[in-house]
Amino acid sequence: MPEPPPSLRRELGLRDLILFNIAAVASIRWLATAAHIGPGSLALWAGAAVFFFVPLALSVAGLTARFPEEGGIYNWTAHSFGDWHGFLCGWCYWISNLFYFPNLLMAGVGTALYTGGQEYAALAENRLVVVTGSLVILWLVLATNLAGLRVGKWTQNLGALATCAAGAGLIAVGAVAFARHGAATRLDVVPAWNWSSLNFWSQIAFAFGGLELGAILCGEIRDPRRTVRRAAWIGGLAITGFYMLGTLAILVLLPPERVSVVTGLAQAGEAAAGRLSISWIAPVLAALIALGFAGQFGAWMSGGARLAFVIGLDRYLPASFARLHPRWGTPHVALLTQGIACTIFLVVMQLGENLRTAYQLLVDMTVITYFIPFLYLFATAWKHGHRWSGLSGAAVTAAGLAFSFVPPAGVGSVWLFEVKLVASCAVLLAAGRAFFVRGQLLARR
Repeated sequence: MPEPPPSLRRELGLRDLILFNIAAVASIRWLATAAHIGPGSLALWAGAAVFFFVPLALSVAGLTARFPEEGGIYNWTAHSFGDWHGFLCGWCYWISNLFYFPNLLMAGVGTALYTGGQEYAALAENRLVVVTGSLVILWLVLATNLAGLRVGKWTQNLGALATCAAGAGLIAVGAVAFARHGAATRLDVVPAWNWSSLNFWSQIAFAFGGLELGAILCGEIRDPRRTVRRAAWIGGLAITGFYMLGTLAILVLLPPERVSVVTGLAQAGEAAAGRLSISWIAPVLAALIALGFAGQFGAWMSGGARLAFVIGLDRYLPASFARLHPRWGTPHVALLTQGIACTIFLVVMQLGENLRTAYQLLVDMTVITYFIPFLYLFATAWKHGHRWSGLSGAAVTAAGLAFSFVPPAGVGSVWLFEVKLVASCAVLLAAGRAFFVRGQLLARR
């Protein structure tokens, strides 16, 4: 008889999954990006919540109830459309993490540098400092996840709590500043439709993605059918309020043109300290933000490794990906592979670009590869009876995918930017096809 597949330990309850969802979805860097666009981003947040986030929650809850298996979106697609489509969906989702990790780490390190005050702020644009700091955080968080979710979940839990505390503090400070001094921004919530807002639309929908990540860990969740549904709605309400009220708080403290897309949260903290004469606000806020980034990175690192583990079980990735550590019971090969690949990619992506352009390129590449699985997710939801969720989510996903090819302001060479995006995606899809064909050949032996 063949050996049964290795099984993971069920370490996550409702509280853990709610905090996992908050850590995965509620990214503080999007507040700065939204505030930089201006008050019109509030309407974009509301639209994305109604037409993307709610359909996503409905789809994830429904598909988890139907297919409560480790692997989530990969298995949903494979069951519904066949092995190749399932693999392509899982491959793009996993690869997008490798783009997302450097993007997330650079933003986190840049914000953390503001903790030391203005004398350290210039280091946020120093390529060597940012890359080195990113690598240190990457391997520290990876080490906690190697020890298993019993240990690693506390990185996500503490990160989620820090994000909530930072958001609540920012909102409270913004409310006090508004009551005393009024808003620094004229709050006209009608979006200005220009190239920047079109490019941001793909990012704002992407910012609401992540509820599907927890479902990938179904084999490690206690009572996944019930727990995933409840965690999606409880966490979803908190996340929506976080994004909209947090963006509004920054606009009360700073005009959009003064908000940096990389370190805007720390700038808001400094502005609050100046307007309210409370010097400790900025460093405390920045420290919470840095811890929140670490928690978010831990959530995506662990979820991505589980996805690679399940694909490895099906032999479409090397068999070593399906191995569990004999002591900790974790997919250690998948975790280490992600860490090594992310390290290489983080360094290579800095070559030939200034820091800000490289940051934006990472964002757009992540959005493109991340949205392909969402097309599958919403198509699967449609196929299994979730008509409104499937149609609405797919429409927003398609729009976001198209707009992600719009170059941001400040790019020196538009055609070079576009060529990099298209060529990178083509290479990744071709590599995925090669892995799939290899897996099929191995299965026939």
